[in-house]
Amino acid sequence: MSTAALIPESKLPALGTTIFTQMSALAQKHNAINLSQGFPDFDGPQYLRDRLAYHVSQGANQYAPMTGTATLREAIAAKTEQIYGYAPDADTDITITAGATESLYIAITALVSKGDEVIAFDPSYDCYAPAVELAGGVMKRIQLQPPEFKVNWAEFADQITDRTKLVIINTPHNPSATVWSNSDVEQLWQIIADKHIFVLSDEVYEHICFAPEGHASVLRHPELRQRAIAVSSFGKTYHMTGWRVGYCIAPAIISAELRKVHQYLTFSITTPVQLALADMLREAPEHWQELPAFYQAKRDRLAQGLANSRLKVMPSQGTYFLLVDYSDVSDLDDVAFCHWLTEHVGVAAIPMSVFCAAPFPHKLIRLCFAKQEATLDAAAERLCQL
Repeated sequence: MSTAALIPESKLPALGTTIFTQMSALAQKHNAINLSQGFPDFDGPQYLRDRLAYHVSQGANQYAPMTGTATLREAIAAKTEQIYGYAPDADTDITITAGATESLYIAITALVSKGDEVIAFDPSYDCYAPAVELAGGVMKRIQLQPPEFKVNWAEFADQITDRTKLVIINTPHNPSATVWSNSDVEQLWQIIADKHIFVLSDEVYEHICFAPEGHASVLRHPELRQRAIAVSSFGKTYHMTGWRVGYCIAPAIISAELRKVHQYLTFSITTPVQLALADMLREAPEHWQELPAFYQAKRDRLAQGLANSRLKVMPSQGTYFLLVDYSDVSDLDDVAFCHWLTEHVGVAAIPMSVFCAAPFPHKLIRLCFAKQEATLDAAAERLCQL
């Protein structure tokens, strides 16, 4: 019998290590300021950390219910009603997951079958396509064009076929830092209203929205929310990306299918963390209420720091990202430029082309401003030397 290692047939042969891991590793290697991967270099609220320690000390260290602790689901339901005027059922409509990524994965897995078509808008976050591929679905991408990255609704309508099963939307949008309007949500509904199509709405930056009319959630739309899954992230809201807690809100009949996947993927999420988050939602709502102003100040600081650079700063309407155009600096493609920038200037960024399946010839890179003021100032100083 051969003792050679068996080589598995890859289900995702085209994928390697994510660009976020690559650039963070490169930043560490060259001691660069890391504005690539989207995580804060500061800690979350002290009250939240104290409540975690409290619940651990009180023995809340065993399995939580599969759907999430009742206190957290109830707190989410109350907050959702306050913001969007819609009260989801805490027992049947809300599921706590291992970060927003798990919510996205279980939604795609539960809803997409072999041969089903899924429409997404590029640039798009990199976890959508692999989940669709693993489910046997066919990814159809609509390319959004800078600088507005607006949806061409006629093009979208033309892409719908009898096999279209799911549309994935993301607002505020990573990586373009643009946002949808309530009119966009309505146009989406008008096109799919008479079709058997679900909507997966990635809303992890819902509280980091700088648009005057606020965040355009599918949960605000009475008809659309009956066939939609809205995905949120506590990591983004509370600066605790390492806690890996998110949730999804969907009608009971859809949530029941999501939970079938969830219970055999992670089953349940860390109990004391859920209890601490419930306390935070109830006792300190001012945190998420003040988040737009908190991050807008950071956005403006970085933008102002780059005002005298050769980089062109694009508008940021939401998320904690800022796009810059480097066409006056280099002729390199965006991937090569990000490597050069990390190695020779000491600032790590993310190339926009990695979020697209089709060629993306624009010279745009993404910077993360979820950083301390000193970090942003140091990065801006280096980038102004270009």
